[in-house]
Amino acid sequence: MNDFYRNLVTAVATFIAGGIFSLLLARIARIVLGRVTARTKSETDDYILNQVVKAIGPLGWIISGSISWKLLEIDNVIDNVFMGITKIFCLFLLVRLVNKVVIKLIDRWSLRINDSSFSTMLRSLGPMVRALVWSIGCIFYLQNMGVQMAAIWALLSAGGIGAGLALKEPVQEFFEYITILLDKPFQNGQFIHINNVWATVERVGVRSTRLRSVNGEVIIMSNSALTSGVIANYAEMDYRRIIHKIGVTYDTNLPNLKIIPDLIKSCVDQTKDAVFDRCHFIKFGDFSLDFEFVYYIPTNDYLRAMSAQENVNLAIMSAFKSEGIEFAFPTQTLYVSKE
Repeated sequence: MNDFYRNLVTAVATFIAGGIFSLLLARIARIVLGRVTARTKSETDDYILNQVVKAIGPLGWIISGSISWKLLEIDNVIDNVFMGITKIFCLFLLVRLVNKVVIKLIDRWSLRINDSSFSTMLRSLGPMVRALVWSIGCIFYLQNMGVQMAAIWALLSAGGIGAGLALKEPVQEFFEYITILLDKPFQNGQFIHINNVWATVERVGVRSTRLRSVNGEVIIMSNSALTSGVIANYAEMDYRRIIHKIGVTYDTNLPNLKIIPDLIKSCVDQTKDAVFDRCHFIKFGDFSLDFEFVYYIPTNDYLRAMSAQENVNLAIMSAFKSEGIEFAFPTQTLYVSKE
């Protein structure tokens, strides 16, 4: 019994001394390393130092407690249970420390990149990084506890195959999400056309993308459907090229035919957001004399472009009416000869 009390006193003294030493060590580390981090302009090293100092104290108390427990020479079964719990607490503190440091470094890196889409992708990898660190920590813990890892690896391999088959589509959508962020076929707020859908991109998600159609409804489209389709991104265009064909009747006289290109040029030039390119008499149609004219609208705003196109069409109709030029419509003349 005397030996037990002697060991108990020694264990308590060791526990208290170790805890006090860990607090002093944390204090010294904050002072010494704080002078080093104070010389830098970055706040990241200050954050890392603060997290490390916070972890020194609890780790010191846990290690002191495990050493003190060993001095008591308790039964092996109870000793193994206590040491297992102690290692769990140490694992928790260390994994949490590593996660905080790594996530802070990722956030700092994402802020220093000018590309907003790439920054978003980096920040979205945070949960995956946390899960990876926790998985590595658990593997080290099991190996340290003497678990036969061969059986664990076999179980994880079999489970990984099953999980891979079950999560095939979500994983595919995640990689398509990475493809969208890196390749940047579109970004939030841009107007696109894909698979007969005209919509504005509201949010690019890990599995799907949220679109707002021109009719107002919300369209949820999978990332794989977006990357496998043909996307027309109107936000990236500097101008729109408009090609029109109009036909006039065959009884239009030659002087009027000659002034049609100048009339159309005048109509386009007087319209805001429209730049004339060309106009030509291109062919003799089945029921009309066909003209083709081209002009540009130097804007990527859909509403402004439609307004400019409407104004050009109205101006042409007004000019043709004033000149007595008639538009052709599908007609057919039959000549019947009587023998």
